[in-house]
Amino acid sequence: MQVQRSYRWLFLGLALFGLAADQVSKYGMFRWLHNGGQTEDRGAFRSWTDHRGEYDLVPGWFKFTAEFDPTTPLCDCGASGLQTWSAPVMPRVNKGALFGIGGQHKELANNIFAGVSVLAALAILIWGTRRSTSHDRWLSIALGLILGGTIGNFYDRIVFQGVRDFLYFYKIEWPVFNVADCCLVVGAGLLLIQAMIAPSAPAEPTKQS
Repeated sequence: MQVQRSYRWLFLGLALFGLAADQVSKYGMFRWLHNGGQTEDRGAFRSWTDHRGEYDLVPGWFKFTAEFDPTTPLCDCGASGLQTWSAPVMPRVNKGALFGIGGQHKELANNIFAGVSVLAALAILIWGTRRSTSHDRWLSIALGLILGGTIGNFYDRIVFQGVRDFLYFYKIEWPVFNVADCCLVVGAGLLLIQAMIAPSAPAEPTKQS
């Protein structure tokens, strides 16, 4: 009997990789843009004005951007060190969901989406570690990316009371997003593709009377 290969390591590894990539990029980018003055660097312009740092990576199309809000106080808790790791002031965050959905209601939206993130992460963790799921490589990849993105944004909602975004396609006015959002979109896209191309179950043979 042939033993089926398990991709549970891939699922968990991608979840950890997605979480790490998201947090490292957020902390690193916000720190870099907060400390940046007005300089020229390889033809791209980096500036600091009105509590906003920007770096025009592809002039006319795409840039890194980070906004800060010195009027928002740091929390009187153990998380203040995590809040000031990038900058001495709080970042301006998105309290809504992916691409700013629900951001009009701020605190309520952040709390609701934080709760949804917990439920989603638990469901994905259970789904991804099931034996039947662990034998499916592409399903493990999709769920790993979704779990990493979910936890990455959940961390922001707990520590910063909202999600830090810094990637901006300003040519088409696309909402500012982050690496966790990318993981979520790619993972969801893989799930959709798999659902569309997955072979249907063979029909049961008709019993002869």
